[in-house]
Formats: sequence, structure tokens, C-alpha cells
Amino acid sequence: MQTNILFKARPHKVGVYADYPLCYRGLQMEPDNFPEVLDLIHREDSRFDKNAYHFVRQALDYTLNEQAGGKDRTDRRHVTGMELLDGIREYALDRFGPLAMTVFSEWNIRRCEDFGEIVFQLVEYGVLGKTENDRKSDFAGGYDFEDAFLMPFLPKKKRRTLQREKGRANKEQGNHAN
Repeated sequence: MQTNILFKARPHKVGVYADYPLCYRGLQMEPDNFPEVLDLIHREDSRFDKNAYHFVRQALDYTLNEQAGGKDRTDRRHVTGMELLDGIREYALDRFGPLAMTVFSEWNIRRCEDFGEIVFQLVEYGVLGKTENDRKSDFAGGYDFEDAFLMPFLPKKKRRTLQREKGRANKEQGNHAN
């Protein structure tokens, strides 16, 4: 059974489908009442700042636009968890630069799985839809936040040094596991 939700506004979706549904819990879902939906989500689960939900929606738009190459987005309507994570990383670096990790920390987002939690809360509240194959676990282990959001801004020499150190640490962990 596919759990796609049909939407009235803006044609774009995520593995997870991203538009506005007709209704949820008696509340008409239109672009104008997204703040009301966030209030509902936040009353039940306040782990993440409300701005994080807005950011995920914007990052989804960014990802879909990038995939479409500026063409009509109706060609590609599904985004996997990993594709969305890549879009989130690119959009965050573009929007926040070297402060991306600081912003995410303020919003209580510390790992890729947190983005999955946000996406699936938005699915639960009818803001996004999903296919039967989409899971929260699709967001597990996407990337290390330091690698994704700090490394691009370090000088090349420092980056190489840190990458070598990480490589040695990973190799040592592998040896200890055996």
C-alpha cells in the first residue's frame, strides 16, 4: 500500500513527498498554516527548534530544484533519504557557511538521524508524504557533521592532517574490533 498524500499546492515531493495535503486532524493544510502545524508538532515533541522544520522544507525545495536542473520539477517527484541529506548538506553550506554546525546545534540537530525524525514528523502531520519503502532508518549514518559542515572551511593543510588522523583512528578501531 502506497501512502502518497495528494496535495493542493506547489508540485514537489520527497521520498517523502513535499507539498501541502488537503487536511490533517481537521486542520486544512495550506502554505499559510504551516506555522500552526509546527505548533501542533511542537506541543507533542519539542526536541527540535521550529526553524529546523522550515529549514528542512527549504532544503527539500533546494534538492528538488537541483535534481531538476532548473527544469519543471514535475519530472522528478521522489527524493530518497540520502538524496535529501545531500541536499540538506549543500543547502546548509550555501546558506550558513561555516556556521552550519552551530546553527544545527542551536536547533538540537546533531546527526543525520535527527533530520529523519523531522521529516517523519512532517509525514505524520500530513505536510510531507512517503512511499511504502521510505523509513526513518534511511537517514542513519548519512555523514559525520564535522566532515560535512566544518571540513570544507578548513585550510587544505589542516584538512589533510585531520583526514589522516581520522583514517588512523578508523584503522585502529578496525584492528580492535578483530
